[in-house]
Amino acid sequence: MAMQSINPANGELLASFPLWNDARIDRALSTAAVAAPVWAALPLSQRCQSLRDVAAVLRQQRVALASLITLEMGKLRREAEAEIDKCALVCDYYAEQASAFLADELVASDAGKSLLAYEPLGAVLAIMPWNFPFWQVMRFAAPALAAGNVGLLKHAANVPQCAQALQQVFVAAGLPDGVFTTLMISSAQVAAVIEDPRVHAVTLTGSEQAGRQVAAVAGAALKKTVLELGGSDPFIVLADADLDAAVAAAVSSRFLNAGQSCIAAKRFIVVEAIADHFVAAFATAIQTLRCGDPGDPSTTLAPMARHDLRQELHQQVSDSIRLGAIAVTGCQLQVGDGAYYQPSLRDHVFAGMPAYEQELFGPVASILRVHDSDEAIAVANASDYGLGGSVWTATSDRGEALARRLQAGAVFVNGMVKSDPRLPFGGIKHSGYGRELSRLGLHEFLNIKTIWIR
Repeated sequence: MAMQSINPANGELLASFPLWNDARIDRALSTAAVAAPVWAALPLSQRCQSLRDVAAVLRQQRVALASLITLEMGKLRREAEAEIDKCALVCDYYAEQASAFLADELVASDAGKSLLAYEPLGAVLAIMPWNFPFWQVMRFAAPALAAGNVGLLKHAANVPQCAQALQQVFVAAGLPDGVFTTLMISSAQVAAVIEDPRVHAVTLTGSEQAGRQVAAVAGAALKKTVLELGGSDPFIVLADADLDAAVAAAVSSRFLNAGQSCIAAKRFIVVEAIADHFVAAFATAIQTLRCGDPGDPSTTLAPMARHDLRQELHQQVSDSIRLGAIAVTGCQLQVGDGAYYQPSLRDHVFAGMPAYEQELFGPVASILRVHDSDEAIAVANASDYGLGGSVWTATSDRGEALARRLQAGAVFVNGMVKSDPRLPFGGIKHSGYGRELSRLGLHEFLNIKTIWIR
């Protein structure tokens, strides 16, 4: 078997990579096991300087790395460049903040002295997706490595060139062998790696099904996991919202990365009083989006990453329309080469439809009409997912009150949901558990040790 790199814009096979056998995996795990205590014993200032060096390499290779992302998974070139910039930013952030995040914390108790000490666990396996092939990896790697852990990457099968390029970034930055290792393995080989005693924890960003499988294997081995899974984020628009701002954010939030984002707005919950106006304006904005070569600056909608994903999305759209949803614009496969799907909007989506119950991972927006803010919250919370959400209203206090009622890991008032190194990121319910980024993300893969001294 082999991992294949295929250009989603035209279906061209770019490269093929053989999967590692057991002996090659064993060598990689052994190298990581040797590197882990050495890396952890380095002065924190030295590890932080290594992160700054990684950031410098990312910026130096920005054009080439962004081009690779565009070629291999179809992301618009400008979005790919922004992804590399954000990767460099998260490295700088932890280089600057790690000292404060890892400092001993004195705690008053019955001891002469008691404190919390933060110590690395060892090797952390990261199972990462294709939709943000660099950012998803770096938001794990930067805090994990700053804390003194070493990283093992199992990347998505359709981005093997990005996986290998990530390895080379750390090599170019001068990090010791074994501190960050890309494993060229299949999903079927993951369980054995998780179970290996040289692996101490696992983080996964991916589907709910993948999360359940990984959590089961890691749980049986009593290993810590952090899971960032699917999302069906609500985008609540109240009658007093700034509709121009809401529509602009709706387009960005739904169609960024061709709609292939866990925290993209997917369910647009709009109060009936302004629903017709919002739908009309939203449809007009959507119709300006144009499919095309993702490397062309004039293209505004990229292809989906794979043809099978496009077909799955179209089935969900078709089934929802068959059950009564109204196709306002798009809702069809784009004619021509590549895994393109028309920018789409459906109105009058309700319970029982795939568009209501499931995550739609592509450039399709769904309108759910409600009578008032209370019904909006009820509809928003009537989901198995709880990753993010947003509320649009002219009254910030009202927006905050509603944000507190939403069942989600992050809620933005009058803003598009996004990940920020300074803020914790993660979900509840079927969207997973644990947090990435911020101080909390760094602490996920640490032994928080209590030390008590008479």
